[in-house]
Amino acid sequence: MIQSLLKFLGIYFLSLFKFIAGPVLGSAAGYGVIGSILVTVAGMMTSVFLFTLIGSKFKNYLKLRFNKKKPIFSKKNRTLVKIWKKYGEIGIAIITPLILTPIGGTLIMVSFGAKKKHIYFNMLLSSFFWATLFCLTIDRILKIPFFQNLLM
Repeated sequence: MIQSLLKFLGIYFLSLFKFIAGPVLGSAAGYGVIGSILVTVAGMMTSVFLFTLIGSKFKNYLKLRFNKKKPIFSKKNRTLVKIWKKYGEIGIAIITPLILTPIGGTLIMVSFGAKKKHIYFNMLLSSFFWATLFCLTIDRILKIPFFQNLLM
């Protein structure tokens, strides 16, 4: 009982910071597809809720703490602004599990002034979509005999 709780909490906490950890570790821990999806979405959405609520304060803290003379219009910033202008909140939510971390995607949406309920909704849809896709893909890959032999 305690081992399964620790396994769950480990996967959950890693999903707070890196989305792909949920599907990979969920499958490795023996969770089914549904279990892996749920723990991954729970981890991502927890970080989305936390950083939506404290995002502005956290951003200001980082700005004060690490206020170095960096160019405002770096290549990364220009790319994010282009995505925001072209696709809006949905675009940022879609790329969050793939490229950004749940924290990074949330802070970007907060920085651009997205409404909290839109952040929650878009990130929830995105996390369910990507978690389902990743978990099903990993489940199918692990059923290939070559990979089954590697795991044994």
